[in-house]
Amino acid sequence: MSNFGERVIRLNKNLQFDVELPEDIRVMNPFKENPAALEISSAFYRKFYGDNRERKLILGINPGRLGAGLTGIPFTDTKRLSDPCGLQLSNVKTHEPSSVFVYELIKAFGGVVPFYQEFFIHSVCPLGFVIRDKEGKEKNFNYYDRKALLDAARPFIVKSINEYLELGVSRRKCYCWGKGKNFKFLNQLNKEEKFFEEVIGLNHPRFIVQYRLKKMPEEVKNQLDQLTR
Repeated sequence: MSNFGERVIRLNKNLQFDVELPEDIRVMNPFKENPAALEISSAFYRKFYGDNRERKLILGINPGRLGAGLTGIPFTDTKRLSDPCGLQLSNVKTHEPSSVFVYELIKAFGGVVPFYQEFFIHSVCPLGFVIRDKEGKEKNFNYYDRKALLDAARPFIVKSINEYLELGVSRRKCYCWGKGKNFKFLNQLNKEEKFFEEVIGLNHPRFIVQYRLKKMPEEVKNQLDQLTR
């Protein structure tokens, strides 16, 4: 019998972005590119989501190279995967700044088990993108950073959010990490597609770590208040 975790695993296995992109941009699909990502993320979802509880949905922007782009688990780098999640991705070590805030928030909520029983974290666009500079070096690229990419990704995003709803998430509220372009796009899309009754914007974890690190305890409290209201 299928449960929440098995439905997530099935979704990950079937993720496919078959849209032609500009030459300097490529899509990251860890589940197709790295068998270890599917293996470790499946272990994660079986460990924390092996039931049919309804979860509240939190959406980030799209996966980054050092977090979900490698582990297959949104906002979770290998460091947090090991501790506190208790899972190990062998021979790889990454540090994703956003995960620092996310796991402080999870700790404040009571830990990984109670948090993941209540919340499901994903992204507006479930696959990430990278752009190559003139030297061929790749860096993260957001789905909204270029209009042509946004237009190409929009049908994929709509399809993906409908798939999140089928997992067993609440339609009452959706929390959006990123109060700027991510929130603006998701909120407008929600008005058109009627996914949720309300979309609530929260400061993005990367923004907090980069610009408000000294106020992280305050940010954790503010978001905890929003999530438990």
